[in-house]
Amino acid sequence: MFVRRIAVVGTGYVGLTTGACLASLGHRVVCADVDALKIARLRAGQVDILEPGLADLVVEGQSAGRLAFVEGARHAVADAEVVFLCLPTPMGAGGAADLGAVEAVAQEIRDVLPYGAVVVCKSTVPVGTSTRVAALLGREDVAVVSNPEFLREGSAVRDFLHPDRIVVGSDSPQAAERVGALFTKLGAPTVLMDAASAEMVKYAANCFLAMKLSYVNAVAELCELVGADVTSVTEGMGYDKRIGQSFLRPGPGWGGSCLPKDTHAMVRIADAVGVDFSLVKATIETNGRQQRRVVEKLRRAVGPLAGARIGVLGLAFKAGTNDLRDSPALAVAELLAFEGAELVAYDPEISRPLVGMTVVDSPYAAVRDADAVVLLTEWPEFRALDWALVASVMSGSTVLDTRNHLDADALARAGLVLHGLGRELRIPDQAR
Repeated sequence: MFVRRIAVVGTGYVGLTTGACLASLGHRVVCADVDALKIARLRAGQVDILEPGLADLVVEGQSAGRLAFVEGARHAVADAEVVFLCLPTPMGAGGAADLGAVEAVAQEIRDVLPYGAVVVCKSTVPVGTSTRVAALLGREDVAVVSNPEFLREGSAVRDFLHPDRIVVGSDSPQAAERVGALFTKLGAPTVLMDAASAEMVKYAANCFLAMKLSYVNAVAELCELVGADVTSVTEGMGYDKRIGQSFLRPGPGWGGSCLPKDTHAMVRIADAVGVDFSLVKATIETNGRQQRRVVEKLRRAVGPLAGARIGVLGLAFKAGTNDLRDSPALAVAELLAFEGAELVAYDPEISRPLVGMTVVDSPYAAVRDADAVVLLTEWPEFRALDWALVASVMSGSTVLDTRNHLDADALARAGLVLHGLGRELRIPDQAR
């Protein structure tokens, strides 16, 4: 494998993982960011992102002389053969992706890119962005390639180093092959295509996953009404190879940094060309309904929520990350606060104050004097709680497990009434 000089612009989840992992493959990588404090911390080996293995790769890459961090994109790209743009593309007005950061960096670096360099859009961007970036660069000698990422927070390093596939798209086949060759050591299938198709792959994949999650949440509601157990139903479904086991667990809704903005962006893309993508629209609507349904289940269990003290377990959008972006846990908490509930919350990776709730440093502090407890993030430590102690400090006895994560027998032995999603209510024997 040829060793390339690579620049990575942006050191968020995608950028830092991309830079550290490419360095681990033997390439020479310079990562850039506009945040001087973040660059200083990264140079010192301090990684603020909760991502298993990432901090080790950052330290190892710098020690080996293959990974460096600089402030400002121009300094990073001056000697680069390949430049990865790993910049935020948040949801903008009307649901469209905001390409402000991508466009600004393209204009910033166009005059300092080495002759014959390749610029790679790693960020999730609408179809046509590669063409737009090429126009902003205004360099016939510089090719633009789309190389979408498929990294899950909490397992980003593993996903990068053991990918299902690598997608590379460009209107220049030579440039696409050049970028695909960077990942040769990974041994994964590399799918080469045009730029527009590569840009569409990421949206198509994420929207499909979001639809699968909304579907299973709707199935869970149906199971509750007809007396079926969604856990058994999804197990029976998952062995079908056409369906698979993943993304078949009900929850309080889906969130995070990708699915919400990508589903809205797909609807915006479809609307722009006159396609009524009702499947994705229904997926978004079902997700919002799921969060409201969680609140309604809690209301039915404890009565009026105004003045009720609710212990909240979990705030991150999923276990294994400290990311609060579009967290369904926060969405449910906001609805509860709007109803007038008093919220006391605990998450093992979240300690900063949040609007509408009190954040405490212990799960037992969160449940003390609670009329009900709602589990919103599936942290493993919640299964191991001393539920007899929880029952002794609670004011009420209701536990709503929105992830079907807890040991029902353990809660029943403690005298707690467990409500799940898509399954029978578990009532302790002494309460029957």
